[in-house]
Amino acid sequence: MRVSTQCVRELRHAQTEAEKAAWRLLRDRRLGFKFRRQHSIENCVVDFYCFECHLAIELDGGVHSQPSQIRKDAAKDALLAKLGINVLRLPNGLVTEDPDGFVRKVRCAAEKARDNRRTSK
Repeated sequence: MRVSTQCVRELRHAQTEAEKAAWRLLRDRRLGFKFRRQHSIENCVVDFYCFECHLAIELDGGVHSQPSQIRKDAAKDALLAKLGINVLRLPNGLVTEDPDGFVRKVRCAAEKARDNRRTSK
């Protein structure tokens, strides 16, 4: 079951401050990779996705430390891994408090995922 286009559009319009800040850093191939925001994959939506690298970026706020959300996140990560997608989970605060650190982590993860895809072909 896929997530509806309308639902994804609503998520794009209701972004958190951290997601807005991250999008300003990721958009327009600023890191050398094309990212999509609020991208639907199977029955879930990831905050950001790079098709070239098969890399999903998830920004986690305080709610992600609750046991029920930890289980949901683990199930989502397992589904994405089964599809060959790497997941990079980062705290919201990293984007807003250390944007350069956020960029470094994303670029490193994207390059590593891209290189892994190239060598596995």
